[in-house]
Amino acid sequence: MQLKLPGMVSTALDQPLTGKTSVGARAFCGFQDCFSRLRSMDPVRIAVVGAGVVGLSTAMCVSKLVPRCSITIISDKSSPDTTSDVAAGMLIPHVYPNTPIPTLKQWFQETFDHLFAIANSAEAGDAGVHLVSGWQIFQSIPAEEVPFWADVVLGFRKMTKAELKKFPQHVFGHAFTTLKCESPAYLPWLEKRLKGSGVLILTRRIGDLWELHPSFDVVVNCSGLGSRQLAQDSEMFPVRGQVLNVRAPWVKHFIRDGSGLTYIYPGTSNVILGGTRQQGDWNLSPDAEISRGIFSRCCALEPSLQGACDIREKVGLRPFRRAGVRLQIEFLAQDGRRLPVVHHYGHGSGGISVHWGTALEAARLVSECVQAPRTPTPKSNL
Repeated sequence: MQLKLPGMVSTALDQPLTGKTSVGARAFCGFQDCFSRLRSMDPVRIAVVGAGVVGLSTAMCVSKLVPRCSITIISDKSSPDTTSDVAAGMLIPHVYPNTPIPTLKQWFQETFDHLFAIANSAEAGDAGVHLVSGWQIFQSIPAEEVPFWADVVLGFRKMTKAELKKFPQHVFGHAFTTLKCESPAYLPWLEKRLKGSGVLILTRRIGDLWELHPSFDVVVNCSGLGSRQLAQDSEMFPVRGQVLNVRAPWVKHFIRDGSGLTYIYPGTSNVILGGTRQQGDWNLSPDAEISRGIFSRCCALEPSLQGACDIREKVGLRPFRRAGVRLQIEFLAQDGRRLPVVHHYGHGSGGISVHWGTALEAARLVSECVQAPRTPTPKSNL
């Protein structure tokens, strides 16, 4: 069935956008030779597995926090072919199981501060980071009228009756200004900065984290859905998200239904319309019926979108974890040899909102591994 909207082009990636899953050890047959020079120069060799927003930001934080180290990012996918590239990129945090609200707020605050500084710099355009104002609206009054993140975003307040007239099916809402981080620009910007600081980025597939021993002293696992295999984590599962990218330059304010299922997020060159949450669905092909539903729901909130053009479908698989974000040190061992691994994955649909805060925590765990490489038991911040 074809979705009959003007100017539509379908773009679906042909495999799960984890950027991290693997096919075997053969990709690393030459690693020891490749890194012989680095080993003689740098006593601490760190591998970051994954090149999405979590992997790149973690590598950046490690480079700042851990002195005298060499960092290599290893992934079978990079921008624009990662899950992060499909993300809407709005900084509105989600609640994670087993993560205390003060910790979650700290992650969000650190991420907001980091991106706010970029938005106020000459790098803002290249990095794809900008402020955007708008509304979060509800069809019934929510149990929590003031969310925990209200004092992190800018100008948070309850919507006025005059504002709510724009949304006759809704009775309550929040008005505020937050940040939008556009991954198709932000990820290449991060890559450029990393390469400029000497970080090596390799395109490789791996089947087992142990393959990285003995070429590396510490491994940081930012493999998202790839951790189902690499970390043998059965709690990881995909939540399929389908969105529309449309051209509608007159739309300046974001609109988000309180359920999070319908949203309109204006960016620098297009507007993202969403969305879906399909648990356990690995299908990366756009569904025309779903696209029609998304477009209809968004037009109900913003009728002017009927005039949108250049409509493109995108699909990504959010890396959800039932227990929430995993930030933890694990020691892999074989034949008396050990490899410290810092796990940093499971952000689901909220990765952009907390990526810098969790990356700082992951970098602190890497620093623990470097300072006390023979610690006998794993440590976790959770």
